[in-house]
Amino acid sequence: MAPRPKREQTKKGKTRAARQSPTELDRLVAEATVDANCESEQIVGFLTALQDNLAVPFTTELLGVTVTVVKVDLTEDDRIVALCRRGKVLQRIAILDLPLPEPPPNGVEWIHAFTLFSSYAETGRYPERR
Repeated sequence: MAPRPKREQTKKGKTRAARQSPTELDRLVAEATVDANCESEQIVGFLTALQDNLAVPFTTELLGVTVTVVKVDLTEDDRIVALCRRGKVLQRIAILDLPLPEPPPNGVEWIHAFTLFSSYAETGRYPERR
């Protein structure tokens, strides 16, 4: 299980999860995509990392309603989604669009790394491999 995210204090005296440095996120991107030969394989690498490290279930608020994220999955068009449940209703939400709770679940750094990776994919600017 992933360690609990580091905490930092806000200007208002509250604590929140500390964001990982760009270097740490680049390391996670490299770890998730190390054996991938194409973007589809890179996404599957991230799916595996999320399934292995993101602590589910967890609750979050979506459009003013509390939902439970029960699973991370892949759609047929290679999008990573969070499967959210409220009662008997299930809804898939793109992991990049999922509002994160405070405090965030263990393994949230993998969502942040996937967000960074997605920005690389949109611009075509990937960091150099070391």
